[in-house]
Amino acid sequence: MSHDFIEIQPVAGPVNGRIRPPGSKSITNRAMVLAAMANGPVTLTGMLDSQDTRVMVESLRRLGFEVSQDVKECRCTVRGLSGQIPAREADLWLENSGTSIRFLTSLCALGSGDYRLDGVERMRQRPIGDLVRALQPLGACIDFENPGSDCPPVRVHGSRGRMNGGQTTIEGSISSQFLSSLLMAAPACPNSVRVAVTGDLVSKPYVTMTLEMMRAFGADVSWPDDLSHFFIQPQPYRAGTYDIEPDASAASYFFGVAAVTGGTVTVAGLSRNALQGDVQFASALEQMGCEVTWGADFITVSGRPLRGVDIDMNAISDTAQTLSTVAVFASSPTRIRSVGHMRHKETDRIAAVVTELRRAGIAAEEHEDGLTIHPGTPQPCEIRTYDDHRMAMSFSLLGLRVAGIRILDPKCTSKTYPDYFEDLRRLCSGAMA
Repeated sequence: MSHDFIEIQPVAGPVNGRIRPPGSKSITNRAMVLAAMANGPVTLTGMLDSQDTRVMVESLRRLGFEVSQDVKECRCTVRGLSGQIPAREADLWLENSGTSIRFLTSLCALGSGDYRLDGVERMRQRPIGDLVRALQPLGACIDFENPGSDCPPVRVHGSRGRMNGGQTTIEGSISSQFLSSLLMAAPACPNSVRVAVTGDLVSKPYVTMTLEMMRAFGADVSWPDDLSHFFIQPQPYRAGTYDIEPDASAASYFFGVAAVTGGTVTVAGLSRNALQGDVQFASALEQMGCEVTWGADFITVSGRPLRGVDIDMNAISDTAQTLSTVAVFASSPTRIRSVGHMRHKETDRIAAVVTELRRAGIAAEEHEDGLTIHPGTPQPCEIRTYDDHRMAMSFSLLGLRVAGIRILDPKCTSKTYPDYFEDLRRLCSGAMA
Protein backbone atom coordinates (compact mmCIF):
# COMPACT_ATOMS: atom_id res chain seq x y z
CA MET A 1 0.00 0.00 0.00
CA SER A 2 1.32 3.43 -0.93
CA HIS A 3 0.56 6.56 1.02
CA ASP A 4 -1.76 7.73 -1.78
CA PHE A 5 -3.89 4.70 -2.64
CA ILE A 6 -4.71 1.14 -1.74
CA GLU A 7 -5.53 -1.48 -4.37
CA ILE A 8 -8.24 -3.85 -3.23
CA GLN A 9 -7.43 -7.51 -3.83
CA PRO A 10 -10.28 -9.59 -5.31
CA VAL A 11 -11.39 -12.67 -3.38
CA ALA A 12 -11.53 -16.10 -4.99
CA GLY A 13 -14.84 -17.10 -3.45
CA PRO A 14 -17.33 -16.40 -0.66
CA VAL A 15 -16.03 -14.53 2.37
CA ASN A 16 -17.05 -16.06 5.69
CA GLY A 17 -16.17 -14.66 9.09
CA ARG A 18 -17.09 -12.76 12.23
CA ILE A 19 -16.12 -9.21 13.16
CA ARG A 20 -16.88 -6.56 15.77
CA PRO A 21 -16.43 -3.04 14.38
CA PRO A 22 -15.14 -0.28 16.68
CA GLY A 23 -17.53 1.84 18.75
CA SER A 24 -20.11 4.01 17.08
CA LYS A 25 -18.92 7.50 16.20
CA SER A 26 -22.46 8.84 16.51
CA ILE A 27 -22.86 7.39 19.99
CA THR A 28 -19.33 8.27 21.12
CA ASN A 29 -19.67 11.97 20.29
CA ARG A 30 -23.13 12.18 21.80
CA ALA A 31 -21.93 10.40 24.93
CA MET A 32 -19.02 12.80 25.42
CA VAL A 33 -21.31 15.84 25.23
CA LEU A 34 -23.82 14.29 27.63
CA ALA A 35 -20.97 13.34 29.98
CA ALA A 36 -19.72 16.94 30.00
CA MET A 37 -23.14 18.03 31.27
CA ALA A 38 -23.42 15.28 33.92
CA ASN A 39 -23.25 15.97 37.65
CA GLY A 40 -19.91 14.20 38.04
CA PRO A 41 -17.47 11.90 36.23
CA VAL A 42 -18.75 9.62 33.46
CA THR A 43 -16.70 6.68 32.20
CA LEU A 44 -17.33 5.64 28.60
CA THR A 45 -16.42 2.08 27.59
CA GLY A 46 -16.13 0.73 24.06
CA MET A 47 -15.22 4.24 22.90
CA LEU A 48 -14.13 4.86 19.33
CA ASP A 49 -10.75 6.46 18.71
CA SER A 50 -10.88 8.27 15.37
CA GLN A 51 -10.34 11.71 13.88
CA ASP A 52 -13.89 12.81 14.68
CA THR A 53 -13.76 11.63 18.29
CA ARG A 54 -10.29 13.12 18.83
CA VAL A 55 -11.70 16.44 17.63
CA MET A 56 -14.40 16.15 20.28
CA VAL A 57 -11.94 15.20 23.04
CA GLU A 58 -9.64 18.10 22.19
CA SER A 59 -12.56 20.55 22.05
CA LEU A 60 -13.88 19.53 25.45
CA ARG A 61 -10.41 20.00 26.89
CA ARG A 62 -10.18 23.46 25.30
CA LEU A 63 -13.48 24.27 26.99
CA GLY A 64 -11.86 23.39 30.30
CA PHE A 65 -13.26 19.90 30.94
CA GLU A 66 -11.12 17.14 32.44
CA VAL A 67 -10.96 14.30 29.91
CA SER A 68 -8.77 11.24 30.47
CA GLN A 69 -8.57 8.63 27.73
CA ASP A 70 -7.07 5.14 27.48
CA VAL A 71 -7.04 4.47 23.74
CA LYS A 72 -5.83 0.88 24.09
CA GLU A 73 -8.66 0.00 26.47
CA CYS A 74 -11.26 2.00 24.46
CA ARG A 75 -12.11 3.88 27.64
CA CYS A 76 -12.57 7.56 28.45
CA THR A 77 -13.65 9.50 31.54
CA VAL A 78 -15.18 12.96 31.32
CA ARG A 79 -15.74 14.97 34.50
CA GLY A 80 -19.15 16.55 34.04
CA LEU A 81 -19.92 19.97 35.50
CA SER A 82 -23.74 20.04 35.45
CA GLY A 83 -23.99 22.23 32.36
CA GLN A 84 -21.25 24.68 33.36
CA ILE A 85 -18.34 25.46 31.02
CA PRO A 86 -15.04 26.31 32.76
CA ALA A 87 -13.30 28.20 29.95
CA ARG A 88 -14.12 31.88 29.51
CA GLU A 89 -12.97 31.73 25.91
CA ALA A 90 -11.96 29.02 23.45
CA ASP A 91 -11.19 28.61 19.75
CA LEU A 92 -12.44 25.20 18.61
CA TRP A 93 -11.13 23.60 15.40
CA LEU A 94 -13.59 20.90 14.33
CA GLU A 95 -11.94 19.65 11.09
CA ASN A 96 -14.89 18.28 9.03
CA SER A 97 -16.73 16.70 11.95
CA GLY A 98 -20.40 17.58 11.60
CA THR A 99 -21.43 15.98 14.89
CA SER A 100 -18.72 17.87 16.76
CA ILE A 101 -19.48 21.36 15.50
CA ARG A 102 -23.24 20.93 15.80
CA PHE A 103 -23.30 19.34 19.25
CA LEU A 104 -20.68 21.73 20.63
CA THR A 105 -22.51 24.81 19.38
CA SER A 106 -25.41 24.05 21.73
CA LEU A 107 -23.06 23.09 24.56
CA CYS A 108 -21.17 26.36 24.17
CA ALA A 109 -24.48 28.24 24.20
CA LEU A 110 -24.86 27.15 27.84
CA GLY A 111 -21.61 28.87 28.83
CA SER A 112 -20.92 32.42 29.92
CA GLY A 113 -17.72 32.75 27.88
CA ASP A 114 -17.01 33.56 24.23
CA TYR A 115 -16.28 30.71 21.84
CA ARG A 116 -15.40 30.37 18.16
CA LEU A 117 -16.15 27.18 16.19
CA ASP A 118 -14.58 26.57 12.78
CA GLY A 119 -13.36 23.80 10.49
CA VAL A 120 -11.91 22.90 7.11
CA GLU A 121 -13.05 24.43 3.84
CA ARG A 122 -15.77 21.82 3.33
CA MET A 123 -17.09 22.54 6.83
CA ARG A 124 -17.41 26.19 5.83
CA GLN A 125 -19.79 25.00 3.09
CA ARG A 126 -22.02 22.93 5.39
CA PRO A 127 -25.03 24.91 6.66
CA ILE A 128 -25.62 25.28 10.39
CA GLY A 129 -27.97 28.25 10.29
CA ASP A 130 -31.08 26.24 11.23
CA LEU A 131 -29.44 25.31 14.55
CA VAL A 132 -28.22 28.85 15.22
CA ARG A 133 -31.68 30.30 14.57
CA ALA A 134 -33.25 27.72 16.88
CA LEU A 135 -30.87 28.54 19.76
CA GLN A 136 -31.29 32.30 19.59
CA PRO A 137 -34.91 32.44 20.91
CA LEU A 138 -33.73 30.43 23.92
CA GLY A 139 -31.39 33.24 24.92
CA ALA A 140 -28.19 32.25 23.14
CA CYS A 141 -26.17 35.01 21.50
CA ILE A 142 -24.67 33.42 18.35
CA ASP A 143 -23.70 34.85 15.01
CA PHE A 144 -21.77 34.00 11.88
CA GLU A 145 -18.25 35.29 11.45
CA ASN A 146 -18.99 36.01 7.80
CA PRO A 147 -22.11 38.24 7.59
CA GLY A 148 -24.77 36.77 5.33
CA SER A 149 -23.36 33.27 5.64
CA ASP A 150 -25.31 30.27 6.89
CA CYS A 151 -22.16 28.24 7.53
CA PRO A 152 -19.22 28.20 9.97
CA PRO A 153 -17.25 29.87 11.44
CA VAL A 154 -19.75 30.67 14.19
CA ARG A 155 -19.18 32.72 17.33
CA VAL A 156 -21.00 32.09 20.59
CA HIS A 157 -21.04 35.19 22.82
CA GLY A 158 -21.88 33.79 26.24
CA SER A 159 -20.73 37.01 27.86
CA ARG A 160 -23.72 38.73 26.21
CA GLY A 161 -26.31 36.03 26.84
CA ARG A 162 -26.57 32.29 27.41
CA MET A 163 -29.20 29.71 26.58
CA ASN A 164 -31.63 29.64 29.49
CA GLY A 165 -34.80 28.05 28.06
CA GLY A 166 -38.08 29.05 26.48
CA GLN A 167 -39.80 28.14 23.24
CA THR A 168 -38.33 27.67 19.76
CA THR A 169 -38.78 25.97 16.41
CA ILE A 170 -36.19 24.05 14.40
CA GLU A 171 -36.08 23.00 10.77
CA GLY A 172 -35.63 19.25 10.33
CA SER A 173 -35.07 18.77 6.59
CA ILE A 174 -31.30 19.40 6.36
CA SER A 175 -29.87 17.42 9.27
CA SER A 176 -31.30 15.63 12.30
CA GLN A 177 -28.11 16.60 14.16
CA PHE A 178 -29.50 20.13 14.67
CA LEU A 179 -32.42 18.76 16.66
CA SER A 180 -30.22 16.25 18.51
CA SER A 181 -27.86 19.05 19.51
CA LEU A 182 -30.65 21.22 20.89
CA LEU A 183 -32.32 18.34 22.73
CA MET A 184 -29.12 17.21 24.47
CA ALA A 185 -28.44 20.71 25.82
CA ALA A 186 -32.05 21.40 26.86
CA PRO A 187 -32.01 19.68 30.31
CA ALA A 188 -29.05 21.87 31.37
CA CYS A 189 -31.03 25.08 30.83
CA PRO A 190 -32.27 26.77 34.02
CA ASN A 191 -35.81 26.93 32.57
CA SER A 192 -37.92 24.44 30.59
CA VAL A 193 -37.55 24.17 26.82
CA ARG A 194 -40.28 23.67 24.22
CA VAL A 195 -39.22 22.70 20.70
CA ALA A 196 -41.41 22.37 17.60
CA VAL A 197 -39.95 20.70 14.50
CA THR A 198 -40.85 22.20 11.12
CA GLY A 199 -40.41 20.51 7.75
CA ASP A 200 -39.86 16.81 7.15
CA LEU A 201 -37.38 15.52 9.72
CA VAL A 202 -34.62 13.46 8.10
CA SER A 203 -32.76 10.53 9.68
CA LYS A 204 -35.32 10.07 12.46
CA PRO A 205 -33.54 7.04 13.99
CA TYR A 206 -30.65 9.32 14.96
CA VAL A 207 -33.01 11.56 16.93
CA THR A 208 -34.48 8.50 18.66
CA MET A 209 -30.91 7.44 19.47
CA THR A 210 -30.26 10.85 21.05
CA LEU A 211 -33.41 10.64 23.16
CA GLU A 212 -32.66 7.09 24.33
CA MET A 213 -29.16 8.17 25.34
CA MET A 214 -30.52 11.18 27.24
CA ARG A 215 -32.79 8.78 29.10
CA ALA A 216 -29.85 6.43 29.80
CA PHE A 217 -27.98 9.39 31.32
CA GLY A 218 -30.87 9.94 33.71
CA ALA A 219 -33.02 12.52 31.95
CA ASP A 220 -36.79 12.13 32.32
CA VAL A 221 -37.79 12.61 28.70
CA SER A 222 -40.62 11.33 26.52
CA TRP A 223 -41.39 11.94 22.87
CA PRO A 224 -44.20 11.59 20.32
CA ASP A 225 -44.00 8.95 17.61
CA ASP A 226 -43.66 11.58 14.88
CA LEU A 227 -40.87 13.47 16.72
CA SER A 228 -42.66 16.73 15.96
CA HIS A 229 -42.43 18.53 19.32
CA PHE A 230 -40.74 18.25 22.70
CA PHE A 231 -41.04 19.64 26.22
CA ILE A 232 -38.00 19.21 28.47
CA GLN A 233 -37.72 20.27 32.10
CA PRO A 234 -34.44 21.36 33.75
CA GLN A 235 -32.75 18.26 35.18
CA PRO A 236 -29.25 16.88 35.70
CA TYR A 237 -27.56 14.15 33.73
CA ARG A 238 -26.09 11.63 36.14
CA ALA A 239 -22.52 10.44 36.55
CA GLY A 240 -21.64 6.78 36.08
CA THR A 241 -20.60 4.39 33.31
CA TYR A 242 -21.94 4.15 29.77
CA ASP A 243 -21.08 1.40 27.25
CA ILE A 244 -20.87 2.33 23.55
CA GLU A 245 -22.10 -0.25 21.03
CA PRO A 246 -20.25 -1.06 17.77
CA ASP A 247 -20.75 1.24 14.80
CA ALA A 248 -23.70 0.06 12.71
CA SER A 249 -22.72 2.25 9.76
CA ALA A 250 -19.31 0.57 9.73
CA ALA A 251 -21.04 -2.81 9.97
CA SER A 252 -22.76 -2.08 6.65
CA TYR A 253 -19.48 -2.58 4.77
CA PHE A 254 -19.00 -6.04 6.20
CA PHE A 255 -22.61 -6.98 5.51
CA GLY A 256 -21.85 -5.74 2.00
CA VAL A 257 -18.87 -8.11 1.82
CA ALA A 258 -21.22 -11.04 2.41
CA ALA A 259 -23.67 -9.71 -0.18
CA VAL A 260 -21.19 -9.19 -3.03
CA THR A 261 -19.14 -12.36 -2.44
CA GLY A 262 -22.00 -14.73 -1.59
CA GLY A 263 -20.46 -15.44 1.81
CA THR A 264 -21.67 -15.28 5.40
CA VAL A 265 -20.51 -12.52 7.74
CA THR A 266 -21.53 -12.06 11.37
CA VAL A 267 -21.21 -8.69 13.08
CA ALA A 268 -20.97 -9.08 16.86
CA GLY A 269 -22.35 -6.62 19.39
CA LEU A 270 -25.38 -5.45 17.40
CA SER A 271 -29.00 -6.59 17.30
CA ARG A 272 -32.37 -5.55 15.93
CA ASN A 273 -32.81 -3.49 19.13
CA ALA A 274 -29.56 -1.53 18.76
CA LEU A 275 -29.67 2.22 19.36
CA GLN A 276 -28.50 2.81 15.80
CA GLY A 277 -31.10 2.71 13.06
CA ASP A 278 -28.40 1.78 10.54
CA VAL A 279 -28.71 -1.87 11.62
CA GLN A 280 -31.70 -1.84 9.25
CA PHE A 281 -29.21 -1.89 6.38
CA ALA A 282 -29.37 -5.64 6.88
CA SER A 283 -33.09 -5.47 6.08
CA ALA A 284 -32.29 -3.58 2.88
CA LEU A 285 -29.96 -6.41 1.86
CA GLU A 286 -32.74 -8.86 2.74
CA GLN A 287 -34.97 -7.05 0.23
CA MET A 288 -32.23 -7.57 -2.34
CA GLY A 289 -32.24 -11.32 -1.71
CA CYS A 290 -29.77 -11.88 1.14
CA GLU A 291 -30.57 -14.04 4.15
CA VAL A 292 -30.41 -12.27 7.52
CA THR A 293 -30.28 -13.79 11.01
CA TRP A 294 -30.98 -11.45 13.93
CA GLY A 295 -29.45 -12.61 17.20
CA ALA A 296 -29.54 -11.16 20.70
CA ASP A 297 -25.94 -9.91 20.31
CA PHE A 298 -25.15 -10.40 16.63
CA ILE A 299 -26.46 -9.95 13.09
CA THR A 300 -25.51 -12.40 10.34
CA VAL A 301 -25.90 -11.72 6.61
CA SER A 302 -25.54 -14.49 4.04
CA GLY A 303 -25.16 -13.49 0.42
CA ARG A 304 -27.62 -14.82 -2.14
CA PRO A 305 -28.34 -13.84 -5.78
CA LEU A 306 -29.04 -10.12 -5.67
CA ARG A 307 -31.97 -8.29 -7.24
CA GLY A 308 -32.41 -4.56 -7.64
CA VAL A 309 -34.79 -2.66 -5.38
CA ASP A 310 -36.64 0.64 -5.23
CA ILE A 311 -35.91 1.82 -1.69
CA ASP A 312 -36.42 4.83 0.57
CA MET A 313 -33.20 5.23 2.58
CA ASN A 314 -34.00 8.51 4.34
CA ALA A 315 -33.77 6.88 7.78
CA ILE A 316 -30.46 5.08 7.04
CA SER A 317 -28.79 7.45 4.59
CA ASP A 318 -25.28 6.85 5.94
CA THR A 319 -25.50 3.38 4.40
CA ALA A 320 -26.79 4.52 1.01
CA GLN A 321 -23.27 4.56 -0.46
CA THR A 322 -22.77 0.96 0.64
CA LEU A 323 -26.02 -0.13 -0.99
CA SER A 324 -25.00 1.72 -4.15
CA THR A 325 -21.90 -0.44 -4.59
CA VAL A 326 -23.72 -3.66 -3.65
CA ALA A 327 -26.35 -2.77 -6.28
CA VAL A 328 -23.71 -2.97 -9.01
CA PHE A 329 -23.86 -6.78 -8.69
CA ALA A 330 -27.66 -7.12 -8.71
CA SER A 331 -29.69 -8.53 -11.59
CA SER A 332 -31.72 -5.35 -12.16
CA PRO A 333 -31.42 -1.60 -11.48
CA THR A 334 -31.68 -0.11 -7.99
CA ARG A 335 -33.32 3.25 -7.21
CA ILE A 336 -32.39 4.93 -3.91
CA ARG A 337 -34.84 7.63 -2.80
CA SER A 338 -35.33 10.36 -0.17
CA VAL A 339 -31.63 10.98 0.53
CA GLY A 340 -31.32 14.53 -0.83
CA HIS A 341 -29.85 15.65 2.50
CA MET A 342 -26.73 13.57 1.65
CA ARG A 343 -25.63 16.51 -0.47
CA HIS A 344 -24.75 18.39 2.73
CA LYS A 345 -22.44 15.72 4.19
CA GLU A 346 -18.63 15.49 3.98
CA THR A 347 -19.15 15.87 0.24
CA ASP A 348 -22.18 15.90 -2.05
CA ARG A 349 -22.54 12.16 -1.67
CA ILE A 350 -25.14 11.71 -4.40
CA ALA A 351 -22.98 13.42 -7.03
CA ALA A 352 -19.81 11.73 -5.77
CA VAL A 353 -21.25 8.19 -5.88
CA VAL A 354 -22.65 8.65 -9.38
CA THR A 355 -19.37 10.15 -10.62
CA GLU A 356 -17.24 7.32 -9.23
CA LEU A 357 -19.58 4.56 -10.40
CA ARG A 358 -19.34 5.99 -13.90
CA ARG A 359 -15.56 6.17 -13.54
CA ALA A 360 -15.70 2.41 -12.88
CA GLY A 361 -17.77 1.89 -16.02
CA ILE A 362 -21.10 1.50 -14.22
CA ALA A 363 -24.18 3.29 -15.55
CA ALA A 364 -25.74 5.50 -12.89
CA GLU A 365 -28.05 8.49 -12.84
CA GLU A 366 -28.28 11.31 -10.34
CA HIS A 367 -31.67 12.54 -9.13
CA GLU A 368 -32.53 15.44 -6.88
CA ASP A 369 -33.44 13.08 -4.03
CA GLY A 370 -31.18 10.11 -4.80
CA LEU A 371 -29.75 7.98 -7.56
CA THR A 372 -30.24 4.96 -9.83
CA ILE A 373 -27.59 2.25 -10.24
CA HIS A 374 -27.55 -0.19 -13.16
CA PRO A 375 -25.87 -3.59 -12.84
CA GLY A 376 -22.56 -4.08 -14.58
CA THR A 377 -18.97 -5.24 -14.34
CA PRO A 378 -16.66 -2.64 -12.81
CA GLN A 379 -13.58 -1.71 -14.81
CA PRO A 380 -10.12 -1.04 -13.29
CA CYS A 381 -9.93 2.56 -12.12
CA GLU A 382 -8.88 4.92 -9.37
CA ILE A 383 -11.75 5.86 -7.07
CA ARG A 384 -11.64 9.41 -5.78
CA THR A 385 -12.83 9.71 -2.20
CA TYR A 386 -13.40 13.48 -1.76
CA ASP A 387 -12.01 13.35 1.79
CA ASP A 388 -15.11 11.29 2.64
CA HIS A 389 -14.50 8.18 4.72
CA ARG A 390 -17.71 6.53 3.49
CA MET A 391 -16.70 6.86 -0.16
CA ALA A 392 -13.48 4.97 0.56
CA MET A 393 -15.08 2.18 2.56
CA SER A 394 -18.13 1.61 0.38
CA PHE A 395 -16.23 1.54 -2.93
CA SER A 396 -13.78 -1.02 -1.55
CA LEU A 397 -16.56 -3.58 -2.15
CA LEU A 398 -16.12 -3.23 -5.92
CA GLY A 399 -12.53 -4.42 -5.62
CA LEU A 400 -13.56 -7.69 -3.97
CA ARG A 401 -15.09 -8.82 -7.27
CA VAL A 402 -12.76 -7.35 -9.91
CA ALA A 403 -9.06 -6.51 -10.07
CA GLY A 404 -7.62 -3.04 -10.49
CA ILE A 405 -9.83 -1.01 -8.14
CA ARG A 406 -7.65 1.55 -6.38
CA ILE A 407 -9.01 3.66 -3.53
CA LEU A 408 -7.31 7.06 -3.42
CA ASP A 409 -6.50 8.72 -0.10
CA PRO A 410 -7.38 5.63 1.99
CA LYS A 411 -6.34 7.42 5.17
CA CYS A 412 -9.57 9.43 5.02
CA THR A 413 -11.17 6.47 6.84
CA SER A 414 -9.40 7.72 9.97
CA LYS A 415 -12.42 10.01 10.44
CA THR A 416 -14.43 7.08 11.86
CA TYR A 417 -12.54 3.81 11.26
CA PRO A 418 -8.73 4.09 11.10
CA ASP A 419 -8.18 0.31 10.81
CA TYR A 420 -10.88 -0.37 8.21
CA PHE A 421 -8.67 -1.65 5.39
CA GLU A 422 -6.68 -3.88 7.73
CA ASP A 423 -9.88 -5.33 9.19
CA LEU A 424 -11.26 -5.86 5.67
CA ARG A 425 -8.09 -7.66 4.64
CA ARG A 426 -8.15 -9.89 7.71
CA LEU A 427 -11.81 -10.76 7.23
CA CYS A 428 -11.33 -11.60 3.56
CA SER A 429 -8.24 -13.70 4.31
CA GLY A 430 -10.11 -15.76 6.89
CA ALA A 431 -8.18 -14.33 9.84
CA MET A 432 -11.43 -13.31 11.54
CA ALA A 433 -13.31 -16.57 11.06
